[in-house]
Amino acid sequence: MFYPKLAWTNIKKNGKTYIPYILTGILTIMMLYVMIAISLNTGLDQMEGSNVLKLILRWAATITGIFSAIFLFYTNSFLVKQRKKEFGLYQVLGMDKGNLAKMMVWETVLTTVISLLMGLGLGMLLGKLMFLILLKMLRFEVPLKFAVEPQAMLATMIIFLAVFTVTLLFNLLQVQTAKPVELLHGGSQGEKEPKTKRLLTLIGVLTLGAGYYIAQTTVSPLEAIGKFFMAVILVIIGTYCLFTAGSIALLKILKKNKKFYYKTSHFTSVSGLIYRMKQNAVGLANICIMSTVVLVLISVTFSLYAGMEDILSLRFPSDVHVTIQGSSQEKIDTENQVIEEEAEKAGVEIENRSSYRSGTFTAIYKEKEARLLLEEDSDISNETANFRTLVIIPLSDYNRLEGKKEALDKDQVLVIVQGDEFDSDTIYLQDEGFAVKKVMKDTRKTKDELSYVVKSIILVMPDADKIAELKKTYGYEGSDQIIYTDYFDLSGSGDAKESVMASIQKRLTAEIPESFTEYKGAFRQDFYALYGGFLFLGVFVGALFIMATVLIIYYKQISEGYDDRNRYQIMQKVGMSKKEVQRSIKSQVLLVFFLPLLVAIVHVAFAFKTITKLLAIMNLVNIHLFLMCTIATVLIFAVFYGGVFLITSREYYRIVQ
Repeated sequence: MFYPKLAWTNIKKNGKTYIPYILTGILTIMMLYVMIAISLNTGLDQMEGSNVLKLILRWAATITGIFSAIFLFYTNSFLVKQRKKEFGLYQVLGMDKGNLAKMMVWETVLTTVISLLMGLGLGMLLGKLMFLILLKMLRFEVPLKFAVEPQAMLATMIIFLAVFTVTLLFNLLQVQTAKPVELLHGGSQGEKEPKTKRLLTLIGVLTLGAGYYIAQTTVSPLEAIGKFFMAVILVIIGTYCLFTAGSIALLKILKKNKKFYYKTSHFTSVSGLIYRMKQNAVGLANICIMSTVVLVLISVTFSLYAGMEDILSLRFPSDVHVTIQGSSQEKIDTENQVIEEEAEKAGVEIENRSSYRSGTFTAIYKEKEARLLLEEDSDISNETANFRTLVIIPLSDYNRLEGKKEALDKDQVLVIVQGDEFDSDTIYLQDEGFAVKKVMKDTRKTKDELSYVVKSIILVMPDADKIAELKKTYGYEGSDQIIYTDYFDLSGSGDAKESVMASIQKRLTAEIPESFTEYKGAFRQDFYALYGGFLFLGVFVGALFIMATVLIIYYKQISEGYDDRNRYQIMQKVGMSKKEVQRSIKSQVLLVFFLPLLVAIVHVAFAFKTITKLLAIMNLVNIHLFLMCTIATVLIFAVFYGGVFLITSREYYRIVQ
């Protein structure tokens, strides 16, 4: 029982570093178990959209598992660094490496058992609460039971036993391959003064500038999909380079500024930071990147959830949307009959009805030539900015929709543009030219949800025959006919409306196989499952990253405190007062502590435009809502960040005293 007692004594003695490490293990185990348990819960199968939700939860569990492993390794490295001197002292006092290994094994066994028992225990206790919160987000009112999932427990135990085993092997390797003298000085080895790395600084400026430029010059949502991740990678590279090289350059500039540097508080903090900035910079860059992830993830998921009704209204501008492949009068008459019969039967009225025939094409718009390329094999891989949806409507349908009496000659067209300037007298479809009689701005009657993702160009042609000819020539297989579209709202009680919409969908599917009917009520639960799942994922993963940020800051402050303790004690012995020491600490911490937060806010500000384009793909175009969510997230996170600053700087001061 000697080694277990010694291991327990060591854990208690090193509580400042061990307790946060164990807490990290407990919280990550709890979060992983809850995520896996919810994803395995059979009760979710009762709700619509459960497949999408379960996929999101599985992704969240995977992210949690991977991140937990990485983060436990990261925090373990701080733990080992602080204990190297202790391990060396044990060997100097006569403990051989075999006995030291036994002690370390028992320490790992105790921390693993405590972490697993408390983590799984909290997971089972809080699992039901988390499950109820998820159902509330999804607006799913059917009472579901949350049961303990043995499969989730087993998976969590296997993952974390593997993680703790690998960290133990890593610790044993470090101790076994090091000499006692190296261990005695391992926790206090300083850094030589680093040189200003101009090349690295230049790379940082160029990559960060390139990332910001891409974010600011991205115009269309389609461009944003490909370019956003490129911009993210460039910004991450730039952040690490500038924190590593730029921070050293900044400190050296401060050192050369005699008015600033030759003050008691500034002198000690700047000179101390310069010698360890290489190590500090990576930690600060980590904090900056994770803070940026938290701000973006939470603001995006909250805005998607808060804007759910806006999203539904944009995606479904009318209560019912019917499309029929082929526009024969027989099909149109059958559709009208079904709608009128079902509406009359349910006692609801049809309102705001708009119907028209159209041919829809995907096209590449050559603005200088006023030409639309319609070929199927047109290379659009590098043409996302010029990608357009072309909708061609017969003149009779347009006049009926808009209440106008426009007239066109055989080769004339009306052009309706969205977000483009058009001033040509002729527009070309491939090589065929049409005289432009009039150019108008987009009309609400023919706008659909895709118009926010891909710009649309609408042409009005004299008759439907030419449209049918174009569809046969350039339409995709299975989409080479004119489409009949019918939008309308229903007036009546909520239950009656839902009933009639379902009946219309059922009858049209049976009587007109080429038809497709969708209505808002049928998709509401799917949307809440998707975006509610995203919010749950955002909060969960955001909480993980916040925990990581706090612990990195805490360990960084503790590590710096132990490194600086002897130096500050010497400064007190040669005449510095405690007040001067405290001012010096505040100066040091303020110089670097809030820099990651400020840079993270700048990153979010530059990414804002591109993120709004990505949100448009998900049908959220309420930029004001996203702005408010982003500002609220930044303010709350800044207050939280400031609280961490107060706690860690106080702990730092206690250590150096």
